[in-house]
Amino acid sequence: MKTKSKLKKHLILLTNDDGFFSEGIETLAHHLEDIGSVFIVAPDREKSATSLALTLHRPLRIQRIRKDIYAVDGTPADCMYLALKKLLPRKPDLIISGLNQGPNLGQQDISYSGTVAAAIQGTFLQIPSVAISVLPDEKDQYSFEFSAQVALRTAKGLLKNKLPQGVLLNINIPPPPVKGVRITKLGQKRYNPEIIEEKDPRNKTFYWLGTGNPKILGDEDSDVKIVSLGYISITPLQLDLTDYRALKLPSLKNLISSIEDENI
Repeated sequence: MKTKSKLKKHLILLTNDDGFFSEGIETLAHHLEDIGSVFIVAPDREKSATSLALTLHRPLRIQRIRKDIYAVDGTPADCMYLALKKLLPRKPDLIISGLNQGPNLGQQDISYSGTVAAAIQGTFLQIPSVAISVLPDEKDQYSFEFSAQVALRTAKGLLKNKLPQGVLLNINIPPPPVKGVRITKLGQKRYNPEIIEEKDPRNKTFYWLGTGNPKILGDEDSDVKIVSLGYISITPLQLDLTDYRALKLPSLKNLISSIEDENI
C-alpha cells in the first residue's frame, strides 16, 4: 500500500520598507510559520517613501542575518528581485509586504510607499501579493500581534483563493477593537510638503522635506473614511493604469489632430 506523500509546504516571502529588524515583520513571520516556510528579504534600514525605485548605479549587498532572513542595502523593489533570482529555493506562493508601521491610505500614499511598491513588484512578477499596514492608537502604539492574526487569516484566504492576474491588495488595520472588514476604494491624502532650510557646519544650505498635515478626503466607501470609522480596509489595486474612459475623449482626439497638423 502506497503512503500519501506530504503536501508541499507553502513558501511565503515577507518584505517591508521599515527594515528587516522591525517588530511588525518579525511578529508576522512568527504567526505565518504554521502555514508555510517563511523567508524575510527586506532592506537593511528604513526605506520609506522609496516607491518602486531600483538601485541601478551602485552594487547591492546582501547580509544573511540568520536562517531564511536576509538584509539588503537597497529598496523594497530591489529586495523582490534579489529574493526571487538569488535567495529563494523556488517561486513563492505569496508575498506579504508588512506589517508596515503606519498607514498607507489614499492615492498619494500608495504612490510613495515602499511597502505598497514591494507588493506591486511582486504582482509584476505574477506572484499573489498584498501590502498590510498598521495604524497606531492614541498613544502611538501599534497592535502588531492583533494585526498579524488578521494577516494570517488573509494569507490562508489568498492561498486558497488566488487573486486575478495584475491585481494586488492594500490592507490597512486600525487599532483594536475593530468593527469589521470592508472592501474600499482609494481616497485622498493631499499633502502640503513642508520644506525646512538649514546650514551645515561648512555654511552650505541643505533642506529637509516634511509631509506636513495632509488633508483627508474620501467618500463613505473610501479607505481613508472606512479606517477612520474603525474598520479594516481592503483595497484592490491594479497594475494597468490606463484610463479607458479617457481613450475616447474629444480633447485627446483634438490633441492627435494638433500633432498631425504639424506634419509629423
